[in-house]
Amino acid sequence: MRIDILTVLPELIEQSFEHSIIKRAKEKKVAEVHLHNIRDYSTDKHKKVDDYAFSGGAGMVMTIQPIETAISKLCSERNYDEIIYTSPDGETFKQSMANVMSSYTNIIILCGHYKGIDQRIRDNIVTKEISIGDYVLTGGELAAAVISDAIIRLIPGAMSDETSALTDSFQDNLLAPPVYTRPADYKGWKVPDILLTGNTQKIEEWRFEQAYERTRRLRPDLLED
Repeated sequence: MRIDILTVLPELIEQSFEHSIIKRAKEKKVAEVHLHNIRDYSTDKHKKVDDYAFSGGAGMVMTIQPIETAISKLCSERNYDEIIYTSPDGETFKQSMANVMSSYTNIIILCGHYKGIDQRIRDNIVTKEISIGDYVLTGGELAAAVISDAIIRLIPGAMSDETSALTDSFQDNLLAPPVYTRPADYKGWKVPDILLTGNTQKIEEWRFEQAYERTRRLRPDLLED
């Protein structure tokens, strides 16, 4: 998979892709992440990428020209499954969405900034708008990093144990069950006896029950789905 991220602040997230699972995925060539500074595509002599909104109002708006030029150049080089815009009013990002997108070959993520981008980009170029939550960030860079991380870790070969991702929270609309490791008894705090029996079927039943109960208590909304 190849992910192209368009941003006015590439330095804000470049280190996000140089560690842990994402780094290994890049080294194993199962994923590529390319950061593009939108300013590099501006025809303005000062590389300006924002301007005042028509009719006034607080804040600046990202201009259409550098964004359109950058996306057109990328699209001339390869086909993209989605051109994503990170936006507070986009569809809320969920694990099910990450699962689908992990099968894609190429995606573009456009990071919003200032008061947003010229609406014509959203109307004519963007194919999907995504929000990572009901709050506003300084820019879409952190959202792009979150989306990329969630997608890449699901790509076959990215994780040393590919089955690990199948038991993550939200994969089956349940939160993950509690986990324990050695020692089995620490200052009187004991691991549940069932986990020490070696009975695989009973352990899996216990894990499901714990996951369901944890979800019912903490995130009952997930059970509605």
